Amino acid sequence: MLVVPLIFVKMHGIGNDFIVIGALDGMPLREDELSEFARFVCDRHFGVGADGVIWILPSESADFKMRIFNPDGSEAEMCGNGIRCAAKWFYDRDYAKGETIRVETLAGLKTVWVQAEEGKAVAVTVDMGEPIFNPMQIPTTLGNGREAIEVPLTVDGVETFTVSAVSMGNPHCVVFVSDVDNFPVEVAGPKIERHPAFPQRTNVEFVQVVSESELKVRVWERGAGLTLACGTGACASLVVAARTGRTERKAKVHLPGGTLTIEWRDDNRVYMTGPAVEVFRGELVWESSD
Repeated sequence: MLVVPLIFVKMHGIGNDFIVIGALDGMPLREDELSEFARFVCDRHFGVGADGVIWILPSESADFKMRIFNPDGSEAEMCGNGIRCAAKWFYDRDYAKGETIRVETLAGLKTVWVQAEEGKAVAVTVDMGEPIFNPMQIPTTLGNGREAIEVPLTVDGVETFTVSAVSMGNPHCVVFVSDVDNFPVEVAGPKIERHPAFPQRTNVEFVQVVSESELKVRVWERGAGLTLACGTGACASLVVAARTGRTERKAKVHLPGGTLTIEWRDDNRVYMTGPAVEVFRGELVWESSD
């Protein structure tokens, strides 16, 4: 049995919390241990507790590589709140050469801009890339082959929702509701997440339009469940709201954990701005089998 000590930082982006581990010298765990480790460390009773584990790794094409694992052990392609935390970790430890940082993710290279005060990152703007509407690339079986906007989705053969599917590097299903606070997200969310129409499962956003420049959103996150915030979910919500004429292309997105500013610019790229906070630092021991 090999005992591996791991230094970690607990961080959050508007309540979406992560265990961030720097491994710029290389991954200290075996690939086949990463899922089990995530399940352990994310457990709020037996581990540290988090919505995900972020590994900061070396990259040949960017300043660093981010890998993120959900509490159920699955690996996510991208996480908007997570990448802001990862950028803050990197910047605050003086690894960044400036206030622009390039990050390698499973969803491609992402560029972030750090807003700093007294040498510490307090907010981060992320170029989240272009939204993907092609159903095959999301992926989903919904739609007409070109897009899946405002299409019916029947759950349990009984209830039908009007949904829109989009990818922000990971799959999203957006549902507009009149009163998001009282909507049964915990009931509908997992059913839509695992619906056969989404072969890789999906994140689900329940969205209330407050005004042309404000949305209120609750997210059922794929692999994590109900979360206080989801950056890619906020982006997906704004994109679909703007695409269907409900809002302008820039809006405040209010989530239970806080507010993000999302802008879908004329270059077709989506930009997200929000805070990242370091909560505490610690060390844990992982027993790795030889």
